[in-house]
Amino acid sequence: MAEPAIEGEVVYGRQPVAEARRGRRRVRRVWTSDELSASELNRLAGSPDHQGIVADADPYPYVNASSLLARDDAVVVALDQVQDPRNLGAICRSAEAAGVGGVVIPSRRSAAVTPVACKASAGAVEHLPVARVTNLANWLSQAKDAGAWIYGAEAGAPAPHTQVDLTGRVVLVLGGEGKGLRRRVAETCDLLISIPVRGRVASLNVSAAAAVLLFEALRQRGGV
Repeated sequence: MAEPAIEGEVVYGRQPVAEARRGRRRVRRVWTSDELSASELNRLAGSPDHQGIVADADPYPYVNASSLLARDDAVVVALDQVQDPRNLGAICRSAEAAGVGGVVIPSRRSAAVTPVACKASAGAVEHLPVARVTNLANWLSQAKDAGAWIYGAEAGAPAPHTQVDLTGRVVLVLGGEGKGLRRRVAETCDLLISIPVRGRVASLNVSAAAAVLLFEALRQRGGV
């Protein structure tokens, strides 16, 4: 018998596989621990974190970034070179839970929707629109032309996130791990905002910061 192989893109973990089956891409085949040994599943998944289930699915269906701002009250998260796929997955999980329009990531020097990101998102990426753009600063300029307000998260910025208007068409921009927003991206934003902290650590992890900003936007819109 031929050794099982992934022909498309791997998805692993109980929740990610379940969401992939309900999501936008075709799941071609699923293997479980009832059929294959742990070592075989490890090989297919490329990870021991598969929880006894691995799927072969079509490639991840990225969307057109311009479609994310179609609604007058759209909220979009834009990530400036976030490189850890686990952070990307966690941000997508918060974004999907908050019901936002989608997430925009650069096509280079940035984490993509990989099996690791999918697992970290608990399958949220299967329902959340994610777009890739060649140049993030250029896309932000286009979003401004489309009537969006662009808010960049930056530690120490004078405007606290709770004191800005996050209603209407909004893009929340967060920078990469340890680097923050690149200069041109920051300069493209309408306003830089910060999340006040009280402890000795000066800033939050990017995925935690994204969750804080997203649910503040949801609160201002009467969602919580």
